[in-house]
Amino acid sequence: MITMKKLGPVLAVLFLTFPALPLEAHFVIYKEQFYRLFHVHHNRNPDNVVENIHWLERALHAPFANPLFALARIENEVQWQKYRYLFMMHVNIKLAEQHLWLGNMWNKRHAFFFNAPFREQVLSSLDIAETSFRAALYYWNQALVWAEKLDDSRFRWINLERVQFWEDRAYRIRSGRLDYARTIHRELALLQSVRERFQAMDEHTY
Repeated sequence: MITMKKLGPVLAVLFLTFPALPLEAHFVIYKEQFYRLFHVHHNRNPDNVVENIHWLERALHAPFANPLFALARIENEVQWQKYRYLFMMHVNIKLAEQHLWLGNMWNKRHAFFFNAPFREQVLSSLDIAETSFRAALYYWNQALVWAEKLDDSRFRWINLERVQFWEDRAYRIRSGRLDYARTIHRELALLQSVRERFQAMDEHTY
């Protein structure tokens, strides 16, 4: 009886004897391909978020794939138009969310007196957070532009079921139930308040 223990040396020789077969190159060039590289991490850290931002940015600027390879079922030109508007809206929303996550990683929500010795480091961190929040606001405003394009009578009775989540978000934006601008402005106001308290600290604070 041949066991795995006996087969081990034979397999090792075979792997060394036969050259590795070349893998077919796979080029990522379309929006849908770059979007698929975006993924939610179980443990978020700045590197993971920046990686997602990179893929989403590439998705924004890449061309669309043929409708045959769209993320929704496309049967006519009007569906194709709506799909593209939904895609652009959704990717801009995801970029706003990722920048919000990144900003919160650098943000300081309290100005404790015992952090006074680290005043300069905290102020630098707040600058990074503010840049991220303002980027989030930019992408949110872009998402609103695409959402407004979707408010067209041609699209009223068209529902792309495979991207129902995108459809739901467009509806929530139009109804005012989804408004990241409110969240971002609140974060910026809190950040400025914390910044001013740290700027007022001196060698006598701690």
